[in-house]
Amino acid sequence: MKILHTVKKYHPSTGGMYEVVKQLSENLAKLGHNVTVATGKLPEGYNPDLNGVKIKEFNIAGNFVSGMSGEVEKYQNFLINSDFDIITNFAAQQPMTDAALLVLDKIKAKKVFVPTGFSAFYLREYREYYEKMKSNWFKRFNANVFLSSDYQDINSARESGAENITVIPNGASAEEFSPENAVDIRKKLGIPRDHFLILHVGSHTGGKGHREAIKIFNKAKINGTTLLIVGNKGRCLEECKKRAKSKTGKRIIVAELSRRETVSAFLSADLFLFPSNAECSPVVLFEAMASKTPFLVTDVGNAKEIIKWSGGGLLLPTVKGASLDNFPRALLKKTAKKILSLFRELNLDKDYNLSKAKIKDSSLLLEKIYSDKETLRELAEAGHRAWKKKFTWEKIAREYEKLYYSL
Repeated sequence: MKILHTVKKYHPSTGGMYEVVKQLSENLAKLGHNVTVATGKLPEGYNPDLNGVKIKEFNIAGNFVSGMSGEVEKYQNFLINSDFDIITNFAAQQPMTDAALLVLDKIKAKKVFVPTGFSAFYLREYREYYEKMKSNWFKRFNANVFLSSDYQDINSARESGAENITVIPNGASAEEFSPENAVDIRKKLGIPRDHFLILHVGSHTGGKGHREAIKIFNKAKINGTTLLIVGNKGRCLEECKKRAKSKTGKRIIVAELSRRETVSAFLSADLFLFPSNAECSPVVLFEAMASKTPFLVTDVGNAKEIIKWSGGGLLLPTVKGASLDNFPRALLKKTAKKILSLFRELNLDKDYNLSKAKIKDSSLLLEKIYSDKETLRELAEAGHRAWKKKFTWEKIAREYEKLYYSL
């Protein structure tokens, strides 16, 4: 098959969705398909031919709501005049998908949409956008693929009456997470061999729970431990560095690592701590399972569903939803001004679906799991077993291939 995947950014950019498209594209290429990725401009001097995947760059910015600029018409003509069998748009609210929405009826290929959660679902200015998604766009795709069976994007599709719905989860690469490919990350970062290593991986967007992870770690009575926070540059990086103050018997390291080093950190970690505020279907949880690392995660995105599928982790005590009505009074007294400021700044509807870890209760859970080696082992083995059976990218790519053939 001739397959086109479209995504806002591609390798060497890092991020969950970019990794998903990279893994799917490369694995489908390995299966013998002709795979192209249409994406934004790549860095100067970067070799765009990657493991059999062809790259087509377009200098486009913006989205349907904010307005798009750059090579929009050129990209749309590329979609319309192409001879692909399948065109799959990954993620809403970004130019490579939103420009395609305007010319869907003119595209000859079978069309697939992977919304990846609708991150702007509760922003008031996107209300019309999502109404059009329900009344029109869902039904004009030949297939809509969702990462979870119960989340705001798939529930919106069901409400629209669309019948072309399928669920294909995220995953992690068996080849990439082979211990033979690892580097000695403890030696590189000076982490003592006998320290219990707690890992957090997430870009410094301000919404990945870095602040909560540091607070939970600091409050927990666990000696001989290191918290390693791995993420690329972003708005909360400097704040995280300021908060990362090591104490006797406890260390905090904030680092930006290569992909290989990040995978090595997963393979070396004793526990993955992910108190994120907003997710769809966190790829990092599948990567924790692939590395045989048990995880603690907030009730965010479909984390609860991933735990049910795998048995690889536990939920942190969580305040679900950032509606002021959902915050305990004691918490509200301390954070009311911040929450109200956030709502005004982002123009959010009242029930915006943020998650927030309960720091005290989460620290107690961390203390308990730290001391319970048997439970840690059981979680690690269950998660790894489930990943190996169902959630390798090699198996997930086969599911996409089966869907593509069916179209």
